[in-house]
Amino acid sequence: MISRRLFLALTGCTILAPPFAWSVEEVPALLDHVLLGCSDLDRGIAFVEERTGVRAAVGGVHPGRGTRNALVSLGERRYLEIIAPDPKQSDIQPWAVQQLTHLKELTPPRLIGWAVHPGDIEAVARRLRELGVAFQEPRPGSRSRPDGHVLKWKSLSLANDRHGLLPFFIEWDANSVHPSADAPRGCHLERFAIVDPDPSELSRTSRGLGIDVLVERGERPQLCARIGSPKGKFELSS
Repeated sequence: MISRRLFLALTGCTILAPPFAWSVEEVPALLDHVLLGCSDLDRGIAFVEERTGVRAAVGGVHPGRGTRNALVSLGERRYLEIIAPDPKQSDIQPWAVQQLTHLKELTPPRLIGWAVHPGDIEAVARRLRELGVAFQEPRPGSRSRPDGHVLKWKSLSLANDRHGLLPFFIEWDANSVHPSADAPRGCHLERFAIVDPDPSELSRTSRGLGIDVLVERGERPQLCARIGSPKGKFELSS
């Protein structure tokens, strides 16, 4: 469960947006990308292609994280990231071990998280500090693409993200092309939602973060996404 301190802080003040009339769309306005985890990248690519008719392009590797990925555009400034262990990496940073272990266990592929782009990530960090909300300090990240170019970004994660139900925050380097711009096209994100047995608490917390995500009642916590594709609708969940 979310700690009482985090809950009170987030429900008492909106971090990313000013307090005005709240509306929730089928897809969060700030959604940057959705992560589909799998134990083997080639099988993950085939899994998505079989269901959508679109073959993801290999994006590259994450040095120190032990992972590599492939991407499909989901529209302007949105994309699906298929992420899997990179068998060629052996020197893994301690903070990345938990996710890597989880990925190795995933068959079939499942959603493991999502990211939002708030703009100035340092401003988000300052606000969280003021509210006393625990988070991991903004961390630089990079990915080496097959063409030799290196994409750079900064990311920030809440200390308690409800096992991936709450997003992490990402700010792309000004000199990096957003991955959705040149990833294979043909798919678009039609709907994205969080499901939880206690949707009212999670909804208030999401609103406190300034994230207009659908939160629905369900038997177990999970992420749900619906993607439109040349082969029809494609449902994913965690």
